[in-house]
Amino acid sequence: MAAELKSTNGAGRGASVALTDLEKKFERVNAVDGVSLDIRSGEFLTLLGPSGSGKTTTLMMIAGFETPSAGTITLDGKDLARAKPYQRNIGVVFQNYALFPHMTVAENVQYGLRVRRVPRAERRERARRALEMVRLGGLGERKPTQLSGGQRQRVALARAIVNEPQVLLLDEPLGALDFKLRQEMQIELQHVQREVGITFVYVTHDQEEALAMSDRIAVLSNGRIEQVGTPLEVYERPQTDFVAGFIGISNLIERDGRHMTIRPEKIRLLAEGEEPPLGARVETGRIRDVIYVGVLTRYIVDLDAGGELVVARQNQQAPAATHDMGQAPARIAWLPDQTITISQGEDAHQ
Repeated sequence: MAAELKSTNGAGRGASVALTDLEKKFERVNAVDGVSLDIRSGEFLTLLGPSGSGKTTTLMMIAGFETPSAGTITLDGKDLARAKPYQRNIGVVFQNYALFPHMTVAENVQYGLRVRRVPRAERRERARRALEMVRLGGLGERKPTQLSGGQRQRVALARAIVNEPQVLLLDEPLGALDFKLRQEMQIELQHVQREVGITFVYVTHDQEEALAMSDRIAVLSNGRIEQVGTPLEVYERPQTDFVAGFIGISNLIERDGRHMTIRPEKIRLLAEGEEPPLGARVETGRIRDVIYVGVLTRYIVDLDAGGELVVARQNQQAPAATHDMGQAPARIAWLPDQTITISQGEDAHQ
């Protein structure tokens, strides 16, 4: 079981963060353009978006490393406008870990406590508990160069949480890890966040990572928030074209005067002579491409009525050879209640 960090000064509890009409301009570029967002105490909130969407700049303004051009940031109702980064009780974990190579793991974790003049015995004990929490107990005397990438990431996390911040900001901390280790660390981060109760604000461009880890996701594009919601809400009920296309596969078509989206796994590719589900909409077309990705196969279908849809079929059995399916006729079906109507030109949702 993970060790418990116990605060003696009221710190370490998750704090709420409120962003109101937040802006950041770099010369003529609005990197962040009127972002308003309420981050709840103790939640795991992810800022998700492509490069240049404003997510990291927003994170750096919360940390105090960037000064807003306009708008306000409050921590539990306290305005942070004049607070220096070290006065905010906010921790930061970067992608490159920023560990001191000449220090041991324990010394790295204790560094912030030493700067704050915490007594030696207390900082050693707090560092020990933090390392146990991230499953690195017993490795305190090693140097960072003696650790794997995943272990170094955990050291950076321990160094951040040992200071008992109310909010922890994480800027793509898993980006340098391989796929399998990244999946393992996603679970570790969730466990640590639940143990310590700190508010996590996590930045990533990886949609699967955001869906797997978050309590809520704020999807950003061009410096503005497109949608905020639970992983289920932003995936199953996207409110804009951008959200529908960025999270998952974009399946957008026009039918009966409606601009709508439907997820690939909701569409059924009918076998020859197969009856569609009762009440389903059926369309015909031709298979343009077939993409085998192990657990499933994706079929890109050009529809006779116009447009294209991607259909995902789970590979419960080994699929038939796919290289000769190009331009094969296809019938597909989906239930009307599995489509989402999206208003073109719809304003960003907050």
